[in-house]
Amino acid sequence: MSARLHGLLAEFADAEQLHGAALRTRREGYVFLEAYSPYAIEGLAEALHPRKVHVPFWTLVGGILGGGIMYFVEWYSAAIDYPINVGGRPPFSWPAFFPPAFEMTLLWASVFGVFAMLIGNGLPRLHHPLFAIPEFERGSSDRFFLLLRAHDPRFDLPRSRDFLATLAPLSIIEVAE
Repeated sequence: MSARLHGLLAEFADAEQLHGAALRTRREGYVFLEAYSPYAIEGLAEALHPRKVHVPFWTLVGGILGGGIMYFVEWYSAAIDYPINVGGRPPFSWPAFFPPAFEMTLLWASVFGVFAMLIGNGLPRLHHPLFAIPEFERGSSDRFFLLLRAHDPRFDLPRSRDFLATLAPLSIIEVAE
Protein backbone atom coordinates (compact mmCIF):
# COMPACT_ATOMS: atom_id res chain seq x y z
CA MET A 1 0.00 0.00 0.00
CA SER A 2 1.52 3.33 -1.04
CA ALA A 3 1.42 6.42 1.12
CA ARG A 4 -0.56 9.49 0.09
CA LEU A 5 1.35 12.29 -1.52
CA HIS A 6 1.90 15.32 0.75
CA GLY A 7 3.51 17.46 -1.93
CA LEU A 8 6.64 18.31 -3.89
CA LEU A 9 9.70 19.74 -2.17
CA ALA A 10 12.15 21.85 -4.17
CA GLU A 11 15.63 22.44 -2.73
CA PHE A 12 17.48 25.70 -3.46
CA ALA A 13 21.04 26.78 -2.73
CA ASP A 14 20.42 30.37 -1.66
CA ALA A 15 17.77 32.73 -0.29
CA GLU A 16 17.37 34.77 -3.48
CA GLN A 17 16.48 31.63 -5.45
CA LEU A 18 13.89 30.65 -2.84
CA HIS A 19 12.36 34.13 -2.79
CA GLY A 20 12.18 34.26 -6.58
CA ALA A 21 10.73 30.75 -6.74
CA ALA A 22 8.05 31.64 -4.19
CA LEU A 23 7.08 34.75 -6.20
CA ARG A 24 6.89 32.83 -9.48
CA THR A 25 4.94 30.00 -7.87
CA ARG A 26 2.36 32.45 -6.47
CA ARG A 27 2.07 34.13 -9.89
CA GLU A 28 1.50 30.70 -11.40
CA GLY A 29 -1.58 30.41 -9.17
CA TYR A 30 -0.49 28.01 -6.44
CA VAL A 31 -2.02 28.83 -3.07
CA PHE A 32 -0.76 26.28 -0.54
CA LEU A 33 2.97 26.95 -0.33
CA GLU A 34 5.42 26.52 2.49
CA ALA A 35 8.99 27.81 2.60
CA TYR A 36 11.74 26.61 4.91
CA SER A 37 14.93 28.55 5.52
CA PRO A 38 17.72 28.59 8.12
CA TYR A 39 17.09 32.31 8.69
CA ALA A 40 14.46 34.95 8.01
CA ILE A 41 14.27 36.19 4.42
CA GLU A 42 12.95 39.69 3.85
CA GLY A 43 9.82 39.68 1.69
CA LEU A 44 9.32 35.90 1.77
CA ALA A 45 6.21 36.07 3.97
CA GLU A 46 4.57 38.50 1.53
CA ALA A 47 5.58 36.29 -1.40
CA LEU A 48 3.93 33.27 0.21
CA HIS A 49 0.81 35.31 1.02
CA PRO A 50 -0.06 33.58 4.30
CA ARG A 51 -3.65 32.86 5.16
CA LYS A 52 -5.69 35.17 7.35
CA VAL A 53 -4.93 34.98 11.07
CA HIS A 54 -7.90 34.59 13.40
CA VAL A 55 -6.06 35.10 16.71
CA PRO A 56 -7.33 38.68 17.32
CA PHE A 57 -10.93 37.60 16.75
CA TRP A 58 -10.72 34.70 19.20
CA THR A 59 -8.90 36.89 21.73
CA LEU A 60 -11.78 39.36 21.56
CA VAL A 61 -14.35 36.56 21.91
CA GLY A 62 -12.49 35.18 24.95
CA GLY A 63 -12.30 38.62 26.57
CA ILE A 64 -15.99 39.34 26.05
CA LEU A 65 -17.01 35.90 27.31
CA GLY A 66 -14.71 36.04 30.35
CA GLY A 67 -15.74 39.51 31.41
CA GLY A 68 -19.41 38.92 30.67
CA ILE A 69 -19.63 35.61 32.50
CA MET A 70 -17.76 36.95 35.53
CA TYR A 71 -19.92 40.06 35.70
CA PHE A 72 -23.07 37.90 35.42
CA VAL A 73 -21.87 35.55 38.19
CA GLU A 74 -21.14 38.48 40.49
CA TRP A 75 -24.47 40.15 39.74
CA TYR A 76 -26.47 36.94 40.15
CA SER A 77 -24.78 35.93 43.40
CA ALA A 78 -24.99 39.40 45.01
CA ALA A 79 -28.31 40.71 43.70
CA ILE A 80 -30.48 37.63 43.04
CA ASP A 81 -29.26 34.50 44.81
CA TYR A 82 -28.04 35.88 48.13
CA PRO A 83 -28.66 39.62 48.55
CA ILE A 84 -27.15 41.08 51.72
CA ASN A 85 -27.93 44.54 53.05
CA VAL A 86 -24.55 46.03 53.98
CA GLY A 87 -24.81 49.55 55.32
CA GLY A 88 -27.90 50.36 53.26
CA ARG A 89 -26.07 49.94 49.95
CA PRO A 90 -27.93 48.40 47.02
CA PRO A 91 -27.29 44.71 46.35
CA PHE A 92 -26.15 45.53 42.81
CA SER A 93 -23.16 47.83 43.22
CA TRP A 94 -21.44 47.79 39.84
CA PRO A 95 -18.18 49.54 40.87
CA ALA A 96 -17.37 46.64 43.19
CA PHE A 97 -18.01 44.13 40.40
CA PHE A 98 -15.78 45.79 37.83
CA PRO A 99 -12.22 44.78 38.99
CA PRO A 100 -12.84 40.99 39.09
CA ALA A 101 -14.68 41.15 35.76
CA PHE A 102 -11.77 43.07 34.24
CA GLU A 103 -9.29 40.48 35.50
CA MET A 104 -11.34 37.63 34.02
CA THR A 105 -11.53 39.55 30.74
CA LEU A 106 -7.74 39.62 30.58
CA LEU A 107 -7.36 35.98 31.64
CA TRP A 108 -9.89 34.57 29.19
CA ALA A 109 -8.63 36.77 26.34
CA SER A 110 -5.08 35.53 26.81
CA VAL A 111 -6.13 31.88 27.13
CA PHE A 112 -8.33 32.07 24.00
CA GLY A 113 -5.52 33.86 22.15
CA VAL A 114 -2.96 31.19 23.02
CA PHE A 115 -5.29 28.36 21.97
CA ALA A 116 -6.17 30.16 18.72
CA MET A 117 -2.47 30.58 17.99
CA LEU A 118 -1.74 26.91 18.67
CA ILE A 119 -4.63 25.72 16.50
CA GLY A 120 -3.75 28.19 13.74
CA ASN A 121 -0.15 26.92 13.70
CA GLY A 122 -1.28 23.31 13.61
CA LEU A 123 0.27 22.56 16.97
CA PRO A 124 0.93 20.34 18.73
CA ARG A 125 2.27 18.35 15.78
CA LEU A 126 4.64 15.61 16.78
CA HIS A 127 5.54 14.50 13.26
CA HIS A 128 5.70 16.31 9.93
CA PRO A 129 6.15 14.40 6.66
CA LEU A 130 9.21 16.50 5.83
CA PHE A 131 11.07 15.00 8.79
CA ALA A 132 11.35 11.73 6.82
CA ILE A 133 13.28 13.45 3.98
CA PRO A 134 17.05 13.15 4.62
CA GLU A 135 17.82 16.28 2.55
CA PHE A 136 15.52 18.38 4.73
CA GLU A 137 18.01 18.14 7.60
CA ARG A 138 20.10 20.79 5.85
CA GLY A 139 17.15 23.20 6.00
CA SER A 140 18.37 24.43 9.37
CA SER A 141 21.94 25.08 8.21
CA ASP A 142 22.49 25.94 4.54
CA ARG A 143 19.60 24.92 2.28
CA PHE A 144 16.30 26.56 1.33
CA PHE A 145 13.13 24.61 0.54
CA LEU A 146 9.81 25.34 -1.14
CA LEU A 147 6.94 22.89 -0.63
CA LEU A 148 3.96 22.68 -2.99
CA ARG A 149 1.16 20.99 -1.07
CA ALA A 150 -0.72 18.23 -2.89
CA HIS A 151 -4.13 19.54 -1.81
CA ASP A 152 -3.57 22.78 -3.75
CA PRO A 153 -6.28 23.23 -6.42
CA ARG A 154 -3.64 23.72 -9.16
CA PHE A 155 -1.52 20.76 -8.08
CA ASP A 156 -1.07 18.09 -10.72
CA LEU A 157 1.97 15.89 -10.13
CA PRO A 158 3.52 15.90 -13.63
CA ARG A 159 2.63 19.52 -14.39
CA SER A 160 3.76 20.75 -10.96
CA ARG A 161 7.02 18.81 -11.21
CA ASP A 162 7.68 20.35 -14.64
CA PHE A 163 6.92 23.82 -13.29
CA LEU A 164 9.29 23.35 -10.34
CA ALA A 165 11.99 22.18 -12.76
CA THR A 166 11.76 25.55 -14.55
CA LEU A 167 12.77 27.24 -11.26
CA ALA A 168 16.19 25.51 -11.41
CA PRO A 169 16.22 23.84 -7.99
CA LEU A 170 19.01 21.55 -6.84
CA SER A 171 16.50 18.72 -6.48
CA ILE A 172 12.76 17.99 -6.48
CA ILE A 173 11.55 15.40 -3.97
CA GLU A 174 8.14 13.77 -3.62
CA VAL A 175 6.98 13.94 -0.01
CA ALA A 176 4.68 11.15 1.19
CA GLU A 177 2.42 11.51 4.21
